[in-house]
Amino acid sequence: MTIYETIKVAISVKQAAEHYGLKVNRNGMACCPFHNDRHPSMKLNEDYFFCFGCGVKGDVIDFVARSFDLSSYEAAQKLASDFGLDPKPPTSAAMLKPKRPYIRQFREDEMLCFRVLMDYLHLLEDWKVRYAPKTPDDDLDDRFVEACQMIDYIEYLADILTVGDLEERVAVVDELMKESKIAFLRNYVARKRKEGLSHGEER
Repeated sequence: MTIYETIKVAISVKQAAEHYGLKVNRNGMACCPFHNDRHPSMKLNEDYFFCFGCGVKGDVIDFVARSFDLSSYEAAQKLASDFGLDPKPPTSAAMLKPKRPYIRQFREDEMLCFRVLMDYLHLLEDWKVRYAPKTPDDDLDDRFVEACQMIDYIEYLADILTVGDLEERVAVVDELMKESKIAFLRNYVARKRKEGLSHGEER
């Protein structure tokens, strides 16, 4: 394993950025140090960084090289020194994750989240009308109750993905993609629609 691979296994971009004074919020966003950035537009994760503002991107070594005007080798040596690393291979090296362009993946995830949220919202709106009690004495249908409880929240999430700033949208997408929540919701909506069709949407 080369010194570059050793560094990238041992130190995340976020760790290095914070070590050298960059303030990174809980969503992994920060003001980009490579252009005049007033609002956080740089996303940092374990393996790479990407700025939605100026387009700069790279791994932890690229980040340090650009920050201190160093060559890649000098940046790797600086990281090894500053983090107290022996640039020899670690005894149990973690496998490097495959890298994908973050902005393209984010846009795909955002579109998926928005589509699923809108599908669920339309289902809830239908339920709120279709299964509303006819009289005050009627038992409340579970679907009507779910619609009343969830419509405002789903509208709120959809509004953020429509008109929210980048940081808010990233936070919503990250939360929905975590633990396959959006996949679960998509399957849930599909199942409920299928059940409704099989029952002729009758109460």
